[in-house]
Amino acid sequence: MSQKFIPYTPVNFSADEMQQRADAFFTEVDHRRSVREFSDRPVTAALINTLILSASTAPSGAHKQPWTFCAVSDPVIKKAIREAAEKEEYDNYHGRMSDEWLADLQPFGTDWKKPFLEIAPWLIIVFKKAYDLDENGQKRKNYYVNESVGLACGVLLTAIHHAGLVSLTHTPSPMNFLQEILNRPENERAFLLIPVGFPQEGATVPDLQRKPADQVIQWYTGPDPTASR
Repeated sequence: MSQKFIPYTPVNFSADEMQQRADAFFTEVDHRRSVREFSDRPVTAALINTLILSASTAPSGAHKQPWTFCAVSDPVIKKAIREAAEKEEYDNYHGRMSDEWLADLQPFGTDWKKPFLEIAPWLIIVFKKAYDLDENGQKRKNYYVNESVGLACGVLLTAIHHAGLVSLTHTPSPMNFLQEILNRPENERAFLLIPVGFPQEGATVPDLQRKPADQVIQWYTGPDPTASR
């Protein structure tokens, strides 16, 4: 059965407007930072719902949308997640991580203790679906799962920042405990754990610099089609 198609209505801006909008967007997202010092100030479920729906607009392989976003505010569950995450992180910092990895982390002042997992008002745990299950329990293949879920997470982080909140990408490894604590089905695997909320008053972040354009962009340009001949 062929997919139904509908007209696409583009939004038209002048060249100047496009550049202005692109510049304004860059300025906004360039301010985004990973924050580890959270306030317990409440955030509404309605706002979290909209942020997750924004993430769900991301493209995905064959439009399979192979993701589940678990939004957790229950303090009992958050405590269980913190305890399990800290156990894994303790093992990471005391033997699993290489000396090089530990050296690279040293400037950030991180360790195995993760109090933000209880302080932040919300934890969003992103699960990737290795495959789907139809109404009869039969497996249905998903495509480009890691790429698709990664794109959705990027949109989510941007939406969180745009709304005036802060976040942290946390990946305690292994993350099997999240599937167990949240009782997720066998076709789901934890992909990312994201505390979300307001920054603690007086919160600080490392003084980092992003790579300049000439280190992240390589241009392969042909003749300028707008040049006069």
